[in-house]
Amino acid sequence: MLSFVPAFVLLLQAIISVHTELVVVPAVVTDARGQLVSGLTQDNFRVSENGHPLPIVAFHHGEGASLTLGLVVDRSQSMRSKAGALFAVVSRVLQVAGPGDELFAVSFNDRVTFALPEDRPFTNVGGTVLTATAAIPAEGQTALYDGVAAALERLRFGRAERHALIIVSDGGDNASRLKYDEILALVRQSDAVIYAIGLLGSDEQEDAGLLKRLCKDTGGVAYFPETLEDIVIVSGQIARDLREQYTLGVTPGESVGSKKFHAIQVTATGADHRRLQVRARTGYLAR
Repeated sequence: MLSFVPAFVLLLQAIISVHTELVVVPAVVTDARGQLVSGLTQDNFRVSENGHPLPIVAFHHGEGASLTLGLVVDRSQSMRSKAGALFAVVSRVLQVAGPGDELFAVSFNDRVTFALPEDRPFTNVGGTVLTATAAIPAEGQTALYDGVAAALERLRFGRAERHALIIVSDGGDNASRLKYDEILALVRQSDAVIYAIGLLGSDEQEDAGLLKRLCKDTGGVAYFPETLEDIVIVSGQIARDLREQYTLGVTPGESVGSKKFHAIQVTATGADHRRLQVRARTGYLAR
């Protein structure tokens, strides 16, 4: 078994593919009361594909590993009346990042816009991201899928060991070039955990289910806060998730060359041998 060594940084940066021969599995573990569980070791985990165990060849836990965090922010017309809540969310979410982390933001309406300049695509200053995002007007339709695709592509250039996206939107999509099946394939090929903070109102274009589906496959969660207090609570929960995240590197199954989706199961037991609750990616898609 490999311990957490500098080479693991390179492994975690890779998009999942048959060439890396490694599937990166971020996981969050909770007990029967829903409390986050820390202090587990590699031996507490099992990963399997179709009932066959997959060797865990790399392991890390905690906030010692740096994070590339991307915000995917809805700036369409449907979000104009929710501007106060949106920027309260963005402001709180940016506090998730630590001093060694990388931040970037993608805004979308009819088109996709990177908030930061191409020659400086990442920053560790949350205020820079907030100001740049606020400068983009709320107008037009909603290209959510295209925004997520652009963010996943930008993540490939992140230098941190772990990758995460946080989508801030009402969940609708009526302007993307990409279709749902295409964006789902990109999500399944990525090593990113996706969270969503859905700001819902009464617009018929809103789609909470879409946000939930995008998050579930990666081991993330979609939240739907209704008040400023809820926003604070949700942002804190995401921060705790990322701090207590376990990262498992597993060797793919024998069928890795197949282009189909490979479902995996992740289990964990505590020191008392009781089964714990694990939220992790549901599988991988070889490129």
